[in-house]
Amino acid sequence: MRHLGTVPLKTDRLVLDRLTAADAEEMFQNWAGDESVARFMRWPAHKDSLETFQLLAGWECLYSSADYYNWAIRRRADGTLMGTIGFVLGEEQAPEAWRAPGLDFSSGVWEPGYCLGRAFWGRGYATEALKAVRDFWFDEVGGAWLGCCHAVENPASGRVMEKAGWNYDHDAVYHKADGTPVACRTYYLKKEERPKDL
Repeated sequence: MRHLGTVPLKTDRLVLDRLTAADAEEMFQNWAGDESVARFMRWPAHKDSLETFQLLAGWECLYSSADYYNWAIRRRADGTLMGTIGFVLGEEQAPEAWRAPGLDFSSGVWEPGYCLGRAFWGRGYATEALKAVRDFWFDEVGGAWLGCCHAVENPASGRVMEKAGWNYDHDAVYHKADGTPVACRTYYLKKEERPKDL
């Protein structure tokens, strides 16, 4: 693989680019302070925009790493900050848990993760963003496959994965930042199995 970091991407309706500390208030208002959004995330809802600012200041420092992937999801028409999407190197998925044949674990298990504010749910934005980073991963970074998982209680996230081509593999458990276990469903997508018509 050839890690390239968080480079700008565009789709018909979206711009994916880097977040900055200047995005703190909009991020807090649009999703980071919303309990209903944080419910299925590994992090708790932010108490105020200062907490969001501090997080973003830390993220800005990480952008210098070629293997750090964390995009803002902005509406192309007006620049509205709607959410985030990125890749993380999974720490909880042991190779023996996977059922799909032919998965290469030599580079670990890379997984996309995404989050959108409630006002933007149900409009296909998450699927559009996921397809964009999927294609970037396979075509530019050169990854062979990607994992993905969602909380069992959040099937809407699973539908996003399926629309972008992911296949169910097995049930598992992930942990929130405070250690709380969350039952989840785990998916995979191989580069050669990427749908051509999505």
